[in-house]
Amino acid sequence: MKKIVKQYVLAAFTASLLVANSVYANEVEILAADLRNSSGDWWTTNVTIQHKDTGWEHYADSWRVVDKTGNLLGNRVLHHPHVGEQPFTRGTADVKIPKGTVVVYIEAHDTVHGWSPNRLKIDMTRAIKGYVRVNAN
Repeated sequence: MKKIVKQYVLAAFTASLLVANSVYANEVEILAADLRNSSGDWWTTNVTIQHKDTGWEHYADSWRVVDKTGNLLGNRVLHHPHVGEQPFTRGTADVKIPKGTVVVYIEAHDTVHGWSPNRLKIDMTRAIKGYVRVNAN
């Protein structure tokens, strides 16, 4: 009887790992970001993301730039799935990063999982002549 219980517990544990792994495997990935100062506090931001879009029911639908405390500095809504176009880059010129900001984060969202816990950190002190590029590790 103990052997059957051990096998059942092991099978249940293995199944839970597979389910958890498959949920996170379909989250949106941020691959890179380019930020170029366009004027004053305004930055043109291009973000490259990858996601296993399956259609309207599950696709990467936005990304945003936030400061270290989570204040929204800018965002880009993705209005349709990109099933046959992966990875892809989209940008916006509407990101306002106040002078003196040291770090910002790029966050990405999909219609099933919400905001991915995997953010891309941008060290703004690394900007040279108003430009910084960061690739995910």
